[in-house]
Amino acid sequence: MSLGRAVHQKPAQAGRIAGGRGEAAPEGMRDEARTARQESEGSGRDGLLAQALASANMVQAWKRVKANRGSAGVDGRTIAETAEYLKTRWPRIREALLDGSYRPQAVRRVQIPKPGGGVRELGIPTVTDRLIQQALLQVLQPLIDPTFSEHSYGFRPGRRAHDAVLDAQRYVQDGYRVVVDVDLEQFFDRVNHDILMARLARCIADKAVLRLIRRYLVAGIMDGGVVMERFEGTPQGGPLSPLLANVLLDEVDRELEKRGHRFVRYADDCNVYVRSRRAGDRVLVGLRKLYDRLHLKVNEAKTAVAPASYRKFLGYAFWYGPGGQVKCRVAPKALETFKQRIREMTRRSGGRSLPEVAEQLRTYMPGWKAYFQLAQTPRVFRQLDEWLRHRLRALQLKHWRRGTTMYRELRALGASEADARKVAANSRCWWRNSYQATNRAMPTAYFDRLGVPRLS
Repeated sequence: MSLGRAVHQKPAQAGRIAGGRGEAAPEGMRDEARTARQESEGSGRDGLLAQALASANMVQAWKRVKANRGSAGVDGRTIAETAEYLKTRWPRIREALLDGSYRPQAVRRVQIPKPGGGVRELGIPTVTDRLIQQALLQVLQPLIDPTFSEHSYGFRPGRRAHDAVLDAQRYVQDGYRVVVDVDLEQFFDRVNHDILMARLARCIADKAVLRLIRRYLVAGIMDGGVVMERFEGTPQGGPLSPLLANVLLDEVDRELEKRGHRFVRYADDCNVYVRSRRAGDRVLVGLRKLYDRLHLKVNEAKTAVAPASYRKFLGYAFWYGPGGQVKCRVAPKALETFKQRIREMTRRSGGRSLPEVAEQLRTYMPGWKAYFQLAQTPRVFRQLDEWLRHRLRALQLKHWRRGTTMYRELRALGASEADARKVAANSRCWWRNSYQATNRAMPTAYFDRLGVPRLS
């Protein structure tokens, strides 16, 4: 019996079915959202919670959780094991959710190193709790998302990071060339639960849903086998976390709109574009007060008022082309991160053949290229392609090792006798030998046949 059949064992009212791969899609306008809020005052058995637990909605939520994969929570159950577990336990869990007795399990603490140092802390819920959160998201997002600011782009259906970058580029092109770049210190770990729940209660009034979300917020966090209480924060890792972050930060968006500012926000990254440094300083003072009202702390070390071309946003930076035209480029830090990843994949001590390295590159480079497709720097991409092929030629020479092997293989690839002898005579100089003579034997077409992706 599949999980889909398991959730049909206890029929519920027909719920809102999300589109796509299970993520809720925006529906209606703000007046409809307000109407839905007024109609959601009921108990868990006839309100939004019942819609979330409806069979069709649960099946869609399970598909999304399964597609996202992810690791086990504190109960140690994988997605496959949870599917078996829920076949018999789901009716009891569903009843506990409806009568208000359900208690979420603690989240599992995971720390991921950041490229620039430090760690990013995640809280991984159990698969069962991820399923319940996803089901709630699919019902809540169509109600709440239409009320958010048009300047907010992070984790919203139909909106992408590219849209945020293009908006920022347009502001700079319009003459707002100074940016107030605000960084919040450990935002997801510092969210005040009381303030968040008060803001969420303005969007929905279903007490059963609000009670359940509060329980998810205060569920403990397990580290090293010890469960610790949590009094603030909404750890990244659960499906509801991004929506809750937008609920809290929408108050800042509305205040900036009221003051007529040009700004773009993606999750907790907010950039306000102004015409002068003095105006930027004034805006920053106001933002500090707004964030302080929400009990959030500005990271002074990473926050700055500076020319827009000096700062990065979502991995992009801006530069000025002919006639003052504002163009996008890959930010230096993102470029260095890319090169470091390529170095790891193409290191000469990895013991992998060239076709194996090419296969690994195909898992990374197309996605990177798609994200940075807005960059208007074709020469930079050509140089990166040349640098990558240089590394691959050096890798191949290292694999051949002996001068006699290099001579034989280069001749088989069509190299002239003089080129093959020149490379073989310096068989230990892999990097230097990767120029000129080796280029002619292993041109761009050679790597195309291997399936090595190109950026340019």
